[in-house]
Amino acid sequence: MIKIIVAKASNNVIGNNNELIWHLPNDLKNFKKLTSDHPIIMGRKTYQSLGRPLPNRTNIVITRDSNFKDDKVVITYSLEESINKAKEINNDLFIIGGGDIYKQAMEIADELYITEVHHEFEGDTFFPEIDEDNFEEISREHFNKDEKHLYAYSFVIYKRIKESIN
Repeated sequence: MIKIIVAKASNNVIGNNNELIWHLPNDLKNFKKLTSDHPIIMGRKTYQSLGRPLPNRTNIVITRDSNFKDDKVVITYSLEESINKAKEINNDLFIIGGGDIYKQAMEIADELYITEVHHEFEGDTFFPEIDEDNFEEISREHFNKDEKHLYAYSFVIYKRIKESIN
């Protein structure tokens, strides 16, 4: 199963200047719970913005830069190569960003784990529109803003609609 996991604003913004814009502790906990013990695939800029490999996960980094070296991660040069490497470890894998990687992965993803941040933000990186002809919402859990969360948000799961065989 190829799963995409992302937190996105109401206007699909996911980042600005290679940084997260908001801080939602429950989203971080949910991300950790879902992705632990699974391979995670990300672009080089996303990896560099994290500053380190995420623990308890095989970190696979896609780059076009043949000079990029980091012995703490698996380096690949395409989404297809990264998925093949991830499936050697576990058939359930997560794609965690950034914008270009998400665009490519939307064509092949089986499930989407979306944190919808109910606010619009300025940004330079966006999540692609979810095509409702390809994905159906299967669950939604809403949370209001509180003392630890400045914005209301929802955890939403989408599953790819399998075309029926006639």
